[in-house]
Amino acid sequence: MSNGMSVDQILSQMRMMRVQAEQRINAPAEVPPVAGDSFSSLLTRAIGQVNDLQQTSSNLKTRFELGDPAVDLTQVMLAGQKASLGFNATLQVRNRLVQAYQDVLNMPI
Repeated sequence: MSNGMSVDQILSQMRMMRVQAEQRINAPAEVPPVAGDSFSSLLTRAIGQVNDLQQTSSNLKTRFELGDPAVDLTQVMLAGQKASLGFNATLQVRNRLVQAYQDVLNMPI
């Protein structure tokens, strides 16, 4: 070879790299401690907030329809838009999670 490396040296380096890769794969993964809330608790809290927005919107609509003078159309429309936006954002997160789950299932082993 022109660069001074022989086939035996290259094979030796490849074997060493394979052994190192196998050691990394077989080594127990160190999970860093999680600071703060877990993903599941954050997701549960977000879903609860979206539910609260939808209930508030529904209550304001009902009060407006019944003629409550303390509720005006602007409040009803804003509450409806907040609930819709929160629901759509939650739906997008769910879709991304489902897609990620399907990608993991389709990974070759």
